[in-house]
Amino acid sequence: MFAFLVCIRILMNDGRIDMDEWQYLLSGGTIKEMRENPAPAWLYERAWGDILALSSLKNFSDFANDFVANLEAFRAIFDSSEPHRQPLPGKWEAELDAFQKLLVLRCLRGDKITNAMQDFVALNLDRRFIEPQATDLSVVFKESTATTPLVFVLSPGTDPAADLYTFAEEMKFSQKLSAISLGQGQGPRAEAMLRSAMEQGNWVFFQNCHLAPSWMPSLERLVEGIDPSKVHQDFRLWLTSLPSNHFPVSILQNGSKMTIEPPHGVKANLLKSYSSFSDDFLNSCPKVAEFKSLLLSLCFFHGNMLERRKFGPLGFNIPYEFTDGDLRICISQLQMFLNEYTDIPYKVLKYTAGEINYGGRVTDDWDRRCIMSTLEDFYKPEVLIPEFAYSESGIYKQLSTSSDLDGYLQYIKSLPLNDSPELFGLHENANITFAQKETFALLGAITQLQPKTFMLGGRSREELVEETSKDILAKLPAPMNLEEVIHKYPQLYEESMNTVLVQEVIRYNRLLEVIAQTLKDLLKALKGLVVMSSQLELMASSLYSNTVPEVWNAKAYPSLKPLASWLNDLVQRVEFLQKWITQGMPSVFWISGFFFPQAFLTGTLQNFARKSVISIDTISFSFKVSKASVSELPRPPDQGCYIHGLFLEGARWDPAAFQLAESRPKELYTEMAVIWLLPVPNRRPPATGVYLCPIYKILTRAGTLSTTGHSTNYVTAVEIPTDKLQKHWIKRGTALICALDF
Repeated sequence: MFAFLVCIRILMNDGRIDMDEWQYLLSGGTIKEMRENPAPAWLYERAWGDILALSSLKNFSDFANDFVANLEAFRAIFDSSEPHRQPLPGKWEAELDAFQKLLVLRCLRGDKITNAMQDFVALNLDRRFIEPQATDLSVVFKESTATTPLVFVLSPGTDPAADLYTFAEEMKFSQKLSAISLGQGQGPRAEAMLRSAMEQGNWVFFQNCHLAPSWMPSLERLVEGIDPSKVHQDFRLWLTSLPSNHFPVSILQNGSKMTIEPPHGVKANLLKSYSSFSDDFLNSCPKVAEFKSLLLSLCFFHGNMLERRKFGPLGFNIPYEFTDGDLRICISQLQMFLNEYTDIPYKVLKYTAGEINYGGRVTDDWDRRCIMSTLEDFYKPEVLIPEFAYSESGIYKQLSTSSDLDGYLQYIKSLPLNDSPELFGLHENANITFAQKETFALLGAITQLQPKTFMLGGRSREELVEETSKDILAKLPAPMNLEEVIHKYPQLYEESMNTVLVQEVIRYNRLLEVIAQTLKDLLKALKGLVVMSSQLELMASSLYSNTVPEVWNAKAYPSLKPLASWLNDLVQRVEFLQKWITQGMPSVFWISGFFFPQAFLTGTLQNFARKSVISIDTISFSFKVSKASVSELPRPPDQGCYIHGLFLEGARWDPAAFQLAESRPKELYTEMAVIWLLPVPNRRPPATGVYLCPIYKILTRAGTLSTTGHSTNYVTAVEIPTDKLQKHWIKRGTALICALDF
């Protein structure tokens, strides 16, 4: 990112980058007129929208027409494994420079932007700007003095302490290095240690400064008070800290800072684990063969847990910080149980590892289900068979137990550098999800680093914000008439849906009023009629970068959409309610249109309970996927309700086979068929033939934990027919989502 920004800035100073195009790369554009998607079979709505928005830029004015004329050539780029290196069709290859080609790539294959940026930097600066640098403590040490602290910035999964101890031995300072882990009550000890080290010329190592925020001012005072003429020249102060607001700024500015990236990939994680073992350790258990096999399994499982995180919600709803400590305790338990029992106690091993050591960090029940399903693949009698394969391709496999430590290390070094998603039980598409997430995080970070004032194509930032505000006000629906709704749909004992409707109208009206009011205030502030408050200032910068302002988000339903699509979505949601108010209750409910879908589900159960006079806590839903489409269902069912508008992630619905099927390549999300929710008293869920699939409001599946023990983002779980084992879809991370992020 740093190299790319340096490169762009040099080109900007030479006048070789159009500011409108730069803005488009960072935050996308707005569509002037919507047109029909020319190739719905392979081109997403999101990509087509981006292409139409791109055509509103000066140099790309006829791009959309040209795209339609050359569909096959563009499809070849879309399907390519290296789309960023493919020549563009027609005149575009000659007319566009390397930077403008990034814009075309952003529309077609956003997941490859990071790779294209590397090529771009290599082309304009040099290859050495994109190659990773190794950390060498001796280099930093040479530049340091007794008065400059050396600061390690920690990143998850790394610990620089081992590196420092090794370095101290090289420098013959291992006897003169005193370390302390900061925390409550350690301040006075640390201070005494620091003072004696300054006199004797020793090294001091303070770990985890972020855990002692109250002692940080004292540390700052001590460091500033070091007298260069009196301090021993061999004295050095080493600090480690996570990024924290309490860390003294003066130490950061005067010190030397370094950071170590955690090992990426299963291969690096396995190497890290195995390089800490010895041959004696591998043979330390009476059941040597079983211990070696299960140890390899366990290390694979640990790597699997750490690497699943990078796939975002497909891996885990909440990214947990599993550490080497979790692995170490599992290894010592494995050794202990093998020594104590004659048969291998798989049940005990799975329980201690999955529910306690790893599961102890887990706060989401669905994540615990995922960990236990994954662990079953690694802790089972089959793994003792030589050459047992952990993945379908057979790259990740069990070694013969006659291997010594060296044999294991050789095998690990032969593994591929980039993991294939099959090891995690994920679909190939998971790599695309991961790469897109990385791209948008990168572009988002660059957007935040942009200067706050500049002219764009001759128009100032203020004019652009004003234009956007007026556009939104023109599109914004008027609040619904609440009195009319309450009069037409009164609160009835036998119809809970009326209450649901009224609550929805109140929530949406509150949001619409906030949007209208803040936009009017902003327009006044831009004209100078009222004071521009910090809240309005933040709102203006959100409108400028095509994101939803925080003031609106606080009153809105959860959503990840950029501003333009968020607005269209809001208009559709209000239309859905408006239609309900004027035409009566819909036959099929658009579940994504509810502000609070849980209330609607409870209302459906309540209606059934009151009609059949059964207590509501004995009733639950049974699920029938419908063969009919929304237009073919003119009447609501006699009992329960039909819902539509859900998207499947991690699988697709196959209407012919009438069950879950594998996603097609590059199809990340697919529409789910209409589902009939039918309330049934005292229902027993089926044991096989279904996958219990959670429904979430948005793609990031985490939310704040509510009293039910689920996140606020979670709606309910439905059963979907399948002929595969349930754990296949659990590891795939398959879930239903109400609203996508475009």
